[in-house]
Amino acid sequence: MNLHVLPAGPIQTNAYLLMAPERGEAVLVDAPGDIWAEIEPLLQEKKCRLVELWLTHGHWDHTQGGAEVVRQTGAKVRAHRDDQIMIEDPSVMERFMGETLNLEPMHVDLWVKQGDRFDALGHQVEVRHVPGHCPGNVLFHFPALGCAIVGDALFNGSVGRSDLPGGSFEQLEKSIREQIYTLPDNTVVFPGHGPKTTVGDEKQHNPYVRG
Repeated sequence: MNLHVLPAGPIQTNAYLLMAPERGEAVLVDAPGDIWAEIEPLLQEKKCRLVELWLTHGHWDHTQGGAEVVRQTGAKVRAHRDDQIMIEDPSVMERFMGETLNLEPMHVDLWVKQGDRFDALGHQVEVRHVPGHCPGNVLFHFPALGCAIVGDALFNGSVGRSDLPGGSFEQLEKSIREQIYTLPDNTVVFPGHGPKTTVGDEKQHNPYVRG
């Protein structure tokens, strides 16, 4: 499986394009603004069809380009129901952000929850619920590949902000300890912003939540 890290949108949110050329299929994790222009040539080059869009959470910078991606590809959308209002009625974010974000609603086809396991691109995926940054933040863990895409729960040397509606640092700390730091130490963590890290490095060095 090929993994492309594609920072995009106004605040350089990481989108992750996972491609299995031997299967002719691809999955996109998160959809910042204008991401379609980034992924379209990659899909064409590898002759892959985008089959699903997974949202780590419903905040605007992770969903801004999602409606266009779905229109262009017909991809099915996976997300956690606790962020349903932000995905299906994104105007709520304009109210608490205090600015016009030009967001389009998306229909979620598949709701995920803690402990779900499913197959994608020939690999098993585990879902873990990691609220605290926002109610519906989830991570997608690929056990056989030793990596997890975690949204804005944990960053390299930092953690997601918890001062937005639905956020709680106490809940975020609990999520990190119980759902991320219980992954194997050598698990590569791909966050919603910034460079990758590992579970072991964050347990030892993260100044906000030590393991």
